Amino acid sequence: MSAVKKLKAKSAPLKAAKKPAPKAGAKSASAAKTAKKTVAKKVKVKPKAAAPKAVATAPKVAATKPKPKPKAKANGDLMSFKNYEPYPLRKGEEYMNDAQEGHFRNILNLWKKELMEEVDRTMHYMQDEAANFPDPNDRASQESDFTLELRARDRERKLIKKIDEALQRLDNHEYGECESCGVEIGIRRLEARPTATLCIDCKTLDEIREKQMGD
Repeated sequence: MSAVKKLKAKSAPLKAAKKPAPKAGAKSASAAKTAKKTVAKKVKVKPKAAAPKAVATAPKVAATKPKPKPKAKANGDLMSFKNYEPYPLRKGEEYMNDAQEGHFRNILNLWKKELMEEVDRTMHYMQDEAANFPDPNDRASQESDFTLELRARDRERKLIKKIDEALQRLDNHEYGECESCGVEIGIRRLEARPTATLCIDCKTLDEIREKQMGD
């Protein structure tokens, strides 16, 4: 054996003796890390499934029928005239003098004008809203509305005729007298019903007779 090999053989046990012994704490720490890695390999955590994305959908627009145009006044409001100032009665004043006749002439003319304007509005409304709906229910509803409108306008046409007759009685200075008994109808009753031709007593008897004949 050569001298070099002999020297290496002698130094090997010395190097092994010089290596420090591993500490107990270090060994336990390395063992714990190894155990964690082993557990992590065995237990596989499944990733959470992503929530499905909401699909944006356009809101459904319900088919709506065109709304009819609003009317200026209800039909019942036109059957009586209320846009006037009550006549200021004076004690000892002559019945149906010039001032009273002028008061009622103004009421009748304004009422007639309002009715005529409503007739014109109805005609324009029916011309604008007239349409051939494909749905039979829509057509029936439209025809029903038109029938009610025409019926109301027919009532107003008859009322316009009564207003013209009242204006004629004013021209003849016969306005305000009961056609049945000839007494004064009264200012307040005429303001409530400017086309009245009967006093309150004769009107009540007339309604009783109509009711008895109807029964």
